[in-house]
Amino acid sequence: MRSGAGFLRTAVATVLFSGYSPIAPGTAGTAVIAIAYYLWGGFLEPVAWGLLLPIVFGIAVYTAGSMARAVGRVRGTEEAKDPGVVVIDEAIGYLVTVAFLPHGFWTAVAGFFLFRFLDIVKPPPCRWLEKLPGGWGIVLDDVVAGVYGQLILRLLMAFTGFAGAMGMEVGLQ
Repeated sequence: MRSGAGFLRTAVATVLFSGYSPIAPGTAGTAVIAIAYYLWGGFLEPVAWGLLLPIVFGIAVYTAGSMARAVGRVRGTEEAKDPGVVVIDEAIGYLVTVAFLPHGFWTAVAGFFLFRFLDIVKPPPCRWLEKLPGGWGIVLDDVVAGVYGQLILRLLMAFTGFAGAMGMEVGLQ
């Protein structure tokens, strides 16, 4: 039973093992979630987003902290060092970036590149949040990067008419 639970934790924390990518595991994990969003995100109504985000957030904090302990990157309540294989934090960050926006290909692509940029640059207070203990520090910096991504995408849509193009795209699907 324990090995089954460990396998499940690893599958979730590494977003179906994409975190083991030898090149850019965070980008690989984000790509997996972006594809999943593109394929199934159109079925999510606002209420579903409202339920999905806190559930994925809770799972992310738990599995990121657990996986960090399992690979020896954190003990107890001390600061977590984000293991490269843990990419569930990128998953929740990306979902925050695209949540509640018009669903479509360009939302998925723009959200992907914008979130990855913000996750790498880590605008304040993202870098500070990494210092929080356990899974909290691993996940919260990505959630805040996702909030910034969400705001930037909304501004782009409002000021460029990009939202209209995406809205038409939703109607085509």
